Amino acid sequence: MDIMYTSTRDSRVKVTASQAILKGLSEDGGLFVPQQIPALGVSLHDLSRMDYRETAYTVMKQFLTDFTQQELKNCIDAAYDSKFDTEEIVPVKAVEGAYYLELFHGPTIAFKDMALSILPHLLTVSARKNQVENEIVILTATSGDTGKAALAGFADVKGTKIIVFYPKNGVSPIQEKQMVTQAGANTFVAGIDGNFDQAQAGVKKMFSDPGLEQELAAAGYQFSSANSINIGRLVPQVAYYAYAYGKLLCNGEIQEGECINVTVPTGNFGNILAAYYAKQMGVPIAKLICASNENKVLYDFFASGQYNKNRPFILTSSPSMDILVSSNLERLVYRIAGNDAAKTAALMEELASGGVYQISGPMKEALSDFYGGFAGELETAQAIRGLYEKAGYVVDTHTAVAASVYQKYRETTGDHTKTVIASTASPFKFTRSVMQAICPSCTLEDDFALADELSKLSGVEIPQAVEEIRHAETIHHTVCRAEEMPAVVKKFLGIA
Repeated sequence: MDIMYTSTRDSRVKVTASQAILKGLSEDGGLFVPQQIPALGVSLHDLSRMDYRETAYTVMKQFLTDFTQQELKNCIDAAYDSKFDTEEIVPVKAVEGAYYLELFHGPTIAFKDMALSILPHLLTVSARKNQVENEIVILTATSGDTGKAALAGFADVKGTKIIVFYPKNGVSPIQEKQMVTQAGANTFVAGIDGNFDQAQAGVKKMFSDPGLEQELAAAGYQFSSANSINIGRLVPQVAYYAYAYGKLLCNGEIQEGECINVTVPTGNFGNILAAYYAKQMGVPIAKLICASNENKVLYDFFASGQYNKNRPFILTSSPSMDILVSSNLERLVYRIAGNDAAKTAALMEELASGGVYQISGPMKEALSDFYGGFAGELETAQAIRGLYEKAGYVVDTHTAVAASVYQKYRETTGDHTKTVIASTASPFKFTRSVMQAICPSCTLEDDFALADELSKLSGVEIPQAVEEIRHAETIHHTVCRAEEMPAVVKKFLGIA
């Protein structure tokens, strides 16, 4: 069965998977969603016998139905190879009553590698399928991890350029250095004097600017996206939740058909939405536990049914979750609205104009799969220290938010269902916050010296992704205001 894609804001839109990947965002500002969520198509027993690549193919072929078997397998083989530091690709580790799905073994030591290692290959195949002659410009806003993973994935990929905007003072020092030292003739990076929401809004505005689109086309370019708004980012993420279930079943940790819970630290909502799609496909997932930091707009949404971005923006130790406009939530809103594009568009217009919308009672009832929780800065640090002291296991700040929220969920509900926690980044990406949590007496200031000390304490080797930027030269120096983003794009592309 062919799966076609429509817009969350216009039911008349109907495109193939490759067309949705190419466009990134629908012209009406909506996000592309499959017209129906496909079934997994294999038994759980068969799933348990698959390695990561086989699982990825099994899941992705159900969504990307206009890709041939060979095209899709070539994309998967090119993505999940020796650039990951473990043959497993995604280890699952039992620690203190939960299972940590380690999604950070790729080239930039964050979960974004799981999708951004394959997106360039999906995109170039999609361009060939649709006879695209323009050079594709990947335009992306990042709260820290997407930027480097996208830059690494697209660096020197023929027929593409990539432009990344990030909040100048809203990412960790190592996250920033990873981006500004990225080599590649087709890579461009700019910090903005603002926060991630402003960067993301600026990118969305450029996508929906017909005048800018015409200028780019005249110069031989067209935009696409590497953000999680691109369905080519979301579909590969579904695979690792299916893999986690299969791995637990293979290891005898669960019985076939036994439900698990999944806890995900989230800001832009893409990672936990992928778990929701996995559940819709037939992976036995009970509760989807949405973990927020102090920017707890999602927690409030699940509690009240009201989404309200009108609040202070808080810079935390988990910067990839410092988000007040969770773009991928729109895809869930569309589902719980009964796939009603007009209703979704009206709610998104309320968000754009007044910063707030309220879902209906029946829509809120449709959120019963989800549980929202949040962890403050002290709780995050306590979770890092507790896991280190009890189990010798070191997690980053984002994973610690999830661990803290999961612990509170168990205590509050008494639900002891076996739970997978998405571990979204290496602790070496946030050495300062991690070291402050496990060794408050440490007085080192330099992030690389802190990485050396963390390696000694944890017994874990410093990842190559950190070592390679230790003495790397800064290549990208551009900083701009949010309103200057279109001018910066045109300057980068030589069409100013």
